[in-house]
Amino acid sequence: MQFEQTGTVRELSDRLEAFMAEHVYPNEARYAHETETAADRWVSPPVMEELKLKAREAGLWNLFMPRESGGALTNLEYAPLCEIMGRSPIAPEAFNCSAPDTGNMEVLLRYGSPEQKRQWLEPLLAGEIRSGFAMTEPEVASSDARNITAEIRREGGDYVIDGRKWWTSGAGDSRCRILIFMGLSDPAADPYRRHSMILVPMDAPGVSRVRPLTVFGYDHAPHGHLEMRFENVRVPASNMILGEGRGFEIAQGRLGPGRIHHCMRAIGLAERALESMVARARERVAFGKPLAEQGMLREAIALSRMEIDQARLLTLKAAHMMDTVGNKAARAEIAMIKIVAPRMAQAVLDRAIQVHGGGGVSGDFGLAEGWALARTLRLADGPDEVHIDQLARIELRKEAKVWRQG
Repeated sequence: MQFEQTGTVRELSDRLEAFMAEHVYPNEARYAHETETAADRWVSPPVMEELKLKAREAGLWNLFMPRESGGALTNLEYAPLCEIMGRSPIAPEAFNCSAPDTGNMEVLLRYGSPEQKRQWLEPLLAGEIRSGFAMTEPEVASSDARNITAEIRREGGDYVIDGRKWWTSGAGDSRCRILIFMGLSDPAADPYRRHSMILVPMDAPGVSRVRPLTVFGYDHAPHGHLEMRFENVRVPASNMILGEGRGFEIAQGRLGPGRIHHCMRAIGLAERALESMVARARERVAFGKPLAEQGMLREAIALSRMEIDQARLLTLKAAHMMDTVGNKAARAEIAMIKIVAPRMAQAVLDRAIQVHGGGGVSGDFGLAEGWALARTLRLADGPDEVHIDQLARIELRKEAKVWRQG
């Protein structure tokens, strides 16, 4: 199976890499400084709005949009572009290709009503607002989404929402205007028809930010991952997405492309870590010779190269299958990449940290924060164990072809 890039993708890749070199990498330190010194750390720093304007003018905007929803690229075509963006923590937003907005926009593209698209999708596509996704709950094991207990109940022409959520990514941002909320709408229905997704404006009465949560000490301001409380929140019935009981159906449509995006960004992160490892090995001397001449360091570099390339090929295969046979038929490949890519990125970053010594665990090289991100991806969109179990069940359902001797 070959994954040769089309002329369009090669041209976009070249333009994207040039933009990253000229505008993104040089502004990473400025972004961090403006965030840390701002009067309100939850307000987007000025440099981000400058980058977004430049990216839009350069035609590098909303590249994630799937072809079937009016975009220009397939999942396979977008994957290498997503990898390039994943090399920098600030790049995806600069191109309006960051989570959870991409997933939320895809939900609205695929399942939203004309009015929902006009009110929320259009400003999201324009980069004028941001959004959040409220699914995980502190009281239950949300790795099994059937456990979700936050209520969505019909009262006349409205729905009323009650419950607690946490890890609501994006809700800390002062530009966050809308949440996609998953809750229990019919406890008596079939387990996979009990839940719904509904649009909840951040300024609706009864919506409150409880606290920002940290990830290995990082609060990821101005984006953030918040604990939220919803108390007697009333929204119009027209805010229901697709219809009552369609929450799992929407979630599966949302998570397939999202996992491709997460994995390709993780591969880009790992590539940059490997480059940093190689540069460090060339410039540092220990025990009388450069690190690059020491066997254990060479092994770390070689292992990292093999693991990155393996993860990339598997992810490209999953993207190709999603494009050609659909998400359902590609569910095993999607499960595999969600296990493999974050683990690979974590391993490569861990080696890079080791090569950088004390500097590796500091904030000077971005490796510590990158490691925290890779480790977090092993929980986001379902923990490793869920995907491993799913993959094993798929294998066990296959017809056995037993080797026989003699």
